[in-house]
Amino acid sequence: MHKHEPTRTAGPSRREVLLLGVGAFAVATVPLLRGRRRLVRRSVPVMGTIADIAVVHRDEQYAQAAIDAAIEQLRYVDRTMTTYSESSDVGRANRQAGKAPVTISQATATVVEQGLQWAQSSDGAFDPCIGAAVDLWDVKSRSTPPDTKRVGQLAGRNLYRSVDLGSHQGRPVIRMTDDAAALDLGGIAKGYGVDRAVQSLREWGIEDALVNAGGDLYAMGESEDGDPWSIGVRSPFDPAKVTHKFDLTDEAVATSGDYLQNFKHAGMTYHHLLDPATASPRDTMVHSVTVAADNCMAADAAATTVFGMDQTQALRIMAVRGLGTRVVSSL
Repeated sequence: MHKHEPTRTAGPSRREVLLLGVGAFAVATVPLLRGRRRLVRRSVPVMGTIADIAVVHRDEQYAQAAIDAAIEQLRYVDRTMTTYSESSDVGRANRQAGKAPVTISQATATVVEQGLQWAQSSDGAFDPCIGAAVDLWDVKSRSTPPDTKRVGQLAGRNLYRSVDLGSHQGRPVIRMTDDAAALDLGGIAKGYGVDRAVQSLREWGIEDALVNAGGDLYAMGESEDGDPWSIGVRSPFDPAKVTHKFDLTDEAVATSGDYLQNFKHAGMTYHHLLDPATASPRDTMVHSVTVAADNCMAADAAATTVFGMDQTQALRIMAVRGLGTRVVSSL
């Protein structure tokens, strides 16, 4: 993570900006110690990003132990749902697509079930089974677009409809009847991981904290000065600038944007946010959308789903799903 010097801003608490995580958000805080309320922070690489956890507590050693437990929850979700391991739930399910059912963890079943509900509510605008298209585009490694014929073979397939969730001997089972289906939970699992980390902190008795995994953030209680957490959305054009600010207490936000993962070819920018209808990067003039919700899994899925949509369609989908989802910034 790049270090930035704190900058002074006007306000009664003379807050300083600490950049909690590489990604979409900046968080305003007071200095690290005020009276008996201490801000204890840790940053770790996990889930393909930098996760930052900040806990407000008078006992630093206790806070560090609580952070340890929260980080383990993020790592659990990472190793269970990653697409980069053949032994993860996702890896095993994808190897058996179109062949046989696979036993998975309850955690993965929960995320897949929620992903399917977002898919149904959005008429396939969110599809947790477009992993083959994600692999085909592979924007982190590519410098040219993939073959159009191969892309066309994956477009508009509504692959989420091939997923059956059930149980066997009391354990969740997933079956994908289409061999073109490949789970990729990148648009929802990180938010779920943040929610599990938050729940872990609560089980440790922590009331005031912030968990930020790249573009997925949950603010618990209050910051160390007793005010709501002050969140800033970074500009997609200049990460050093904040374009929108809002206060957050016991709520989640997630941002989807085209400016961190992309490649350029022949004057065009190709990003990682794919439209299942075309199996290609979503064509839009919007570069970033931030959604607030009751929990981070909902915020994550909503931000992925409505990125690039017109306002009417986005509002309709979020109204159907509920969960307190609402757009707070679109750039």
